Amino acid sequence: MSKVLIVDDERSIRHTLRDILEFEKYEVDEACDGMEALVKIKQNPYDVIILDIKMPKMDGMDALDRIQEIARETPVVMISGHASIDTAVEAVKKGAFDFISKPPDLNRLLITLRNAMDKSELITERKVLQTKVSNTRFQPIVGQSKCIGQIMSTIELVAPTDARVLVTGQNGTGKELVAHWIHQKSNRRDHPLIEVNCAAIPSELIESELFGHEKGAFTSAIKTRTGKFELANGGTIFLDEIGDMSLSAQAKVLRALQENKIVRVGGDKQIRVDVRVIAATNKDLRKLIDAGRFREDLYHRLAVIIIDVPPLKERVEDIPMLIQHFCAEICKDYGIPEKQFDAKAIKKLQTLPWTGNIRELKNVVERLIILGGKIISAQDIDRFVLPTAQSSLEMKEVLSRFTDLRDLQRYIEQEYTNYQASIE
Repeated sequence: MSKVLIVDDERSIRHTLRDILEFEKYEVDEACDGMEALVKIKQNPYDVIILDIKMPKMDGMDALDRIQEIARETPVVMISGHASIDTAVEAVKKGAFDFISKPPDLNRLLITLRNAMDKSELITERKVLQTKVSNTRFQPIVGQSKCIGQIMSTIELVAPTDARVLVTGQNGTGKELVAHWIHQKSNRRDHPLIEVNCAAIPSELIESELFGHEKGAFTSAIKTRTGKFELANGGTIFLDEIGDMSLSAQAKVLRALQENKIVRVGGDKQIRVDVRVIAATNKDLRKLIDAGRFREDLYHRLAVIIIDVPPLKERVEDIPMLIQHFCAEICKDYGIPEKQFDAKAIKKLQTLPWTGNIRELKNVVERLIILGGKIISAQDIDRFVLPTAQSSLEMKEVLSRFTDLRDLQRYIEQEYTNYQASIE
């Protein structure tokens, strides 16, 4: 329940506002002057403060100055029956969210409070996200291969700018890690990095996820929701798997990039946002453009800088360093002494196809640490890794024989019949 502090020396005004706000399901607290308000604000967090201007002991303008010092991000709505336009302008310049004359118009008051609540909710969400970002253990980019050196050099050049970046590469190559380091080395590092997996969100919900929605915009929209672009304001938004985004959402993203403004679903108010966009994809966007499934104008907006992350098979010289890094990290997480990989084991791991790239390698290292001895040997690779890799290769070889789905189905049915006969 949102909490409102009403600060006014007139008891009747306080009680009238309390009755109205409690009817609207707000939690309400009261203070009769600026001094009492400051004591309460230091003791309790409030989502919105309604502050009268003319009061004894400490008037509203002085109280506003103090509130800006101790609770700067809490929206303050000023009210007064005696103030001039100049006073209202001064209050807003000092940081007040809005100014309303007494007696307040009920509809305007409630609309102003809802807007202030939206701002308060956005600030709270951003604080949570900033805490998550500051607590995140950023993984290093491990490797000494030429291609990794080029990626790291590009990040150093690009990160301090606001240039949009398109990160391409297969699944599991580390595209997300590249996005994290661009943000971490940018001037926006103290603001949120908001990640959106476009492939994991249904097409009918992606616009609401990105741009937010107004209450009542659709059946399940029971309250106003802040979108990812607003949450990322001042920071970076990472649009992962951008190739899976619907064309309608692409059009809205393009407009947001062109105008630096967004409109919530079901709303008509333009909201200005200052966001750096990093996108990633495992698809060939050029082919999607030719197929009419991706907007060419959006591609050119996103692909100011293109960073292609190579598959692991093209940087096998980095595998020993990656194994050492993952081994130290996993052993620390499990609270066990660090294990070692002998030279033959490392050499054998370098020969595997690694279709899952870095993600697959890390999983294999974790499996070997759990199942292997103190020294991971080539025999451990044979026992715990190669059967899976070999099975995968054999399955690919089998599937390559079939060009017709019905032939493949008949093959599976025959194999199942043979299996049933073998166990009878």
